[in-house]
Amino acid sequence: MDWREVIDELDAGVERIAGTLAKLDEQDLRGASALPGWSRGHVATHIARNADSLWNLLEWARTGVEIPQYPSMAARNAALDEGAGRGRDELVEDVRTTGARFVEQARTLPEAAWSATVQSMGGWEHPAWYTLYRRWNEVEAHHVDLAAGYGPADWPEPYVRWALTSTLADIAALPDEQRGELGGFRITATDSGESADLGWTPGGPEASGSGRALLAWLSGRTDGSGVSVRPDGRPPLPPPWPHRPAGF
Repeated sequence: MDWREVIDELDAGVERIAGTLAKLDEQDLRGASALPGWSRGHVATHIARNADSLWNLLEWARTGVEIPQYPSMAARNAALDEGAGRGRDELVEDVRTTGARFVEQARTLPEAAWSATVQSMGGWEHPAWYTLYRRWNEVEAHHVDLAAGYGPADWPEPYVRWALTSTLADIAALPDEQRGELGGFRITATDSGESADLGWTPGGPEASGSGRALLAWLSGRTDGSGVSVRPDGRPPLPPPWPHRPAGF
């Protein structure tokens, strides 16, 4: 999928998150999300602050002046804790406003700026256009993390197609020691035929399933429901996701 088409997908994804949040009451928002130690309010706040942080990278690309994604990890975490206890309407407005601000930045970015190099908080560099894909992962994965009725079955098909292809390539590019329990496996999508050999040799272990089931598992959003393993056994535990993108 061309990265320019992702902009409209982000608009739709943020609106879906706002719709989910609008159905929650105050008790729901203080309740546990799918992320350990985070309430649903934390997740909603993170989605908004992530939009701000990636806006910073596009502004870096626009101006040529280096702007870090976040000032520091401590500042990032403090902002999450500070915002997590807000009321529903304020959280919904924050998610919508910051999402729209990021998309507006993307829609008005000069053509030459898209090839500028920016840097993630993790320290790896990538072209500015990849910021759109990073935001797409954040929007779709963290909507699931709200644990409020939106799951991998609800992911848009264009997102599943892109994210699975990207995830398989990125895992394959990881050093052996960073693949965790996936080392030695072949992973195959039964619907698209896409696969990744992670040190696999003939007769070695294999994991297969639909692209959607594989993405949900590899991204840590399920424990492997819908994934078959040969020889028989539980799906292995994937390494932390998302991964540094292959090729950058």
